[in-house]
Amino acid sequence: DEMATSKIMRAIRVSEFGGPSVLKLYTDIPVPVPGHKQVLIRVRACGVNPVETYIRSGAYTRKPSLPYTPGTDVSGIVEAVGDGVTSFKAGDRVFTTGTDSGGYAEYTVALEDSVHRLPENLDYKQGAAVGIPYFTAYRALFRKAHARAGESVLVHGASGGVGVAACQIARAFGMKVLGTAGTPEGQALVLRCGAHHVFNHREKDYLDKIKGATGGRGVDVVIEMLSNVNLSKDLQLLCPGGRVAIVGCRGSVEINPRDTMTKESSIIGVSLFSATREEKTESASALLAGLEAGWLKPVTGPEYALEKASQAHEDIINSTGATGKVVLIV
Repeated sequence: DEMATSKIMRAIRVSEFGGPSVLKLYTDIPVPVPGHKQVLIRVRACGVNPVETYIRSGAYTRKPSLPYTPGTDVSGIVEAVGDGVTSFKAGDRVFTTGTDSGGYAEYTVALEDSVHRLPENLDYKQGAAVGIPYFTAYRALFRKAHARAGESVLVHGASGGVGVAACQIARAFGMKVLGTAGTPEGQALVLRCGAHHVFNHREKDYLDKIKGATGGRGVDVVIEMLSNVNLSKDLQLLCPGGRVAIVGCRGSVEINPRDTMTKESSIIGVSLFSATREEKTESASALLAGLEAGWLKPVTGPEYALEKASQAHEDIINSTGATGKVVLIV
């Protein structure tokens, strides 16, 4: 009987696109079997990312075939490996940057390429906060904005998952880091995560204060989490040759292209989905080194049980101020 019951699991399934309520908990989903080059992971925690809410709503360019289980960033313990897997064995502590069967579940399968050893100094909650946030922040800073040591970086919306990662990475690589957050807790977190200065983006004159912190010169790079609100302001904050990397957007915005001409500044889109295998390998090497050395330290915030996934989706979009990474505890 033990064998019979161990073959099914609890998992969230989406059978139709729509609001958070389409995330339904099932208790009778078959545990996936790892195929060629796949690793079966017993999930301890799974990160919740804003992109998962857009996919779920059906508003995203990539639509998974229904029904599906959301989630790419899990941490847990290797349960079994498929044939051809050489890097992992049962019992290993791991985290993922992608899954094949979905992470909002008790078990998930992931390609060996998307599985990484979880450094000893990180717990499972922190492991679930690495994937999309750190790989996106690294891509935005280096691949897209070509940020260099000594430059100033404004992380516009710095207290959420990607923001925390961007502050830590930019600080570790020798940049002058400015961050914004909307609450006192968020601001304290941003300073703990390596920002030299933090600003409250709810204050009327916060943009002037940012400009002041650069001695009036403006910032070299902006990592932008809410471009539909901030893009026009970002262009005015840039110094000559400055770059805005667009990480997040929830609608359209009006800008004046003239703002880019005099400074010869750039607006660059960032999509982790476009990363090549080589780019992923490079990012993983840099990030794992930083995690092991302790320069990079994922910060987890609100925690939800698996059956509260719909509440997590509601809150990640509507929260008044982020404080770390939202995670499901499985």
